Amino acid sequence: MKLKGIVPRMWRRLKRVLLVLIIAQFAYIIITKWVNPPITLTQISSWFSLWGTDKKLHKSWAGYDEISQHAKLAVIASEDQLFTDHDGFDFKSIEKAMKHNAKSKKIRGASTISQQVAKNVFLWQGRSWVRKGLEVYFTFMIEKIWGKQRILEVYLNVAETGEGIFGFESAAQEYYHKPAAQLNREEAAMITAALPNPVKYTVVPPARITAYRQRKILVQMRNIAPDPDIAELVTGAGKSVKEK
Repeated sequence: MKLKGIVPRMWRRLKRVLLVLIIAQFAYIIITKWVNPPITLTQISSWFSLWGTDKKLHKSWAGYDEISQHAKLAVIASEDQLFTDHDGFDFKSIEKAMKHNAKSKKIRGASTISQQVAKNVFLWQGRSWVRKGLEVYFTFMIEKIWGKQRILEVYLNVAETGEGIFGFESAAQEYYHKPAAQLNREEAAMITAALPNPVKYTVVPPARITAYRQRKILVQMRNIAPDPDIAELVTGAGKSVKEK
């Protein structure tokens, strides 16, 4: 009899906890449309990994208008050229990645900028189906609630750009001793080139792979710059992206 009474009580409490968690995460998504995320699980993990070394965690936030248009263009060119067209997911790239991964041991990702923001801000690193499922949910929500400009702003501030370095403002200060607003094309492309593996793909001095990726990104930046939707997002007024 006691067991029969305990189970329903535990179930009712569990439902209350789940309801609170659902309301809390939804409120956090809305709040972070205007309030910058104070810290992410990835940054916390990086901080722990640097514990006991002479390196420190570097993270400085820069507003959308305080980041060079070259940095915005570079990450779109490198990470997600369909960013202004999709609703958070690039299904063609996902299909191609799945076919490639089924035949190759080298895993190829197909995450959009929106998916990367969802993972970096709300979740943890990893490849579990649970995390992937949550990533889909958070990606959908920020696309609907935040919008493209806010998603891009957050990405430029939470992406890991070096060991213990997060965001383009921190990277610009650490590598080039200037604010992110003053990054030129080559500098923005070099930082962007490190994004897939910011520990291995060093920026200063540039690793060979980083320099190689930078050259490819510079070409792609020139190719996508004329796109009116991308130009409007990058410059804020649909103007042509400056070359210098």
